[in-house]
Amino acid sequence: MPMRYLLIYDIVHDGTRTKVADACLDYGLERIQFSAFMGELSRVHLQELWVKIQRRVGKHTAKVYLYPLDEKSWQGRHLLERVGEE
Repeated sequence: MPMRYLLIYDIVHDGTRTKVADACLDYGLERIQFSAFMGELSRVHLQELWVKIQRRVGKHTAKVYLYPLDEKSWQGRHLLERVGEE
């Protein structure tokens, strides 16, 4: 059964950052900010994605956080989205 996850990262190296973002997109995660993705992953896809991210980061400086979002957490989310006059 898939579970929702929030993945955020801080990766200095441009190429590595792009490769990690591409991996997230390949696994169906939605980009919600420049360095943040959210979506559902099965246990197998979660493990595969995590291995790919580790390989793509390699020896580069990086922080990658992956948070599971259970149903209670998901229901308690808040979103402010506004299109202003820029």
